[in-house]
Amino acid sequence: EVQLVESGGGLVQAGGSLRLSCVASGITLDDYAIGWFRQAPGKEREGVSCVSISASSTYYEDSVKGRFTISSDNTKSTVYLQMNSLKPEDTAVYYCAADNRGRYGCLAHEQVYTSWGQGTQVTVSS
Repeated sequence: EVQLVESGGGLVQAGGSLRLSCVASGITLDDYAIGWFRQAPGKEREGVSCVSISASSTYYEDSVKGRFTISSDNTKSTVYLQMNSLKPEDTAVYYCAADNRGRYGCLAHEQVYTSWGQGTQVTVSS
């Protein structure tokens, strides 16, 4: 059974940083793409970033390019999302998700992700 557990959310002032973690169990990260998504109140869930370790490929949504960095540690079966220069508009619940067809690349479309974590709240105050 695939399980994803996010952590690292919290309350931070604008300009601050947070690092989110997504610990995966029941899978080998090399066989999957891992995506980070977020959903703000009243808005649809959107793809923020994703990584395919096997394909050595990453994706960033335009609004987070240069501020967010996705990385992984296979020894810990963990994917991280380092978020710097946070803005109030980054406030959302952040989810990680796994795509079991992600060996050759990743997509930021939630439809392709088959397993999801429970989410972690990120709140950025102005």
